[in-house]
Amino acid sequence: MRAAGLRARAACIYRRTCGTRVFFSAIPNRLPSAPTRVPNQVWVGDVTWIRLGAQWRYLAAVMDRHSRRVLGWSLATERDLTLTMAALNRALLRRRPPPGLIFHSDRGAEYAAYAYRARLAASGIVQSMNRPRELTDNAFIESFWHSLKAEVIHRRHFGSDLELRQAIARFMRHYNRHRLHSALGYRAPIDYERAAA
Repeated sequence: MRAAGLRARAACIYRRTCGTRVFFSAIPNRLPSAPTRVPNQVWVGDVTWIRLGAQWRYLAAVMDRHSRRVLGWSLATERDLTLTMAALNRALLRRRPPPGLIFHSDRGAEYAAYAYRARLAASGIVQSMNRPRELTDNAFIESFWHSLKAEVIHRRHFGSDLELRQAIARFMRHYNRHRLHSALGYRAPIDYERAAA
C-alpha cells in the first residue's frame, strides 16, 4: 500500500478529544484499600452489551460491593444516561444509604454526565471512578457480568425483548437469593446481609 501510495480508510480509530482527561480527572478513584465491613459502604455500577438477534441491548446494574447483592438494574436499546440513571434510581428506592456511601464505576460518559453526578450528590453519595487503564478497579461487577453471560446469555437466542428481560430478571433473583459465594462464607448475598444485620 505504501509503495502504491494508498492509505487505509480507517487510519485512526481513536481520536483525542480535547478536555476529556481533565473532565474525567474531576472524579478520582476513591475505593477504600481495606475491605468493606457492612453494606452500603461501596456500591459499584457498570454497563454491558447483550445481543438480541442482529441488534444490541444494554444492561446497567448497581451492586453492593460488600454483599455482592444487585440492588438495581435496567435494560434498554440505548447506552445512555437514562439507562444508568434507571438502575441507580431502583437501587436508591431499595436502599436509603447513609451519606458518605461511595459509588464506583468505570470511566463511561453516562456515569460522568452532569445529571448523574448531581443525582449522586443530592443523595449524599460520593462518586468514584476507575483509574486510567486500570481494569481491575471494578472487578466485582465485571465478575458478575461473566457469571450472568455464562449462565444466561451465551449459546441462547432470545426472540424478543420481553424474553430477554424475563431471563435476566430470573437470574437476578437467583443470584441475590441463592447464588453461593466463597468470599461470603458460601452464602447468597441476601443471606449474607441478614446474617450481618
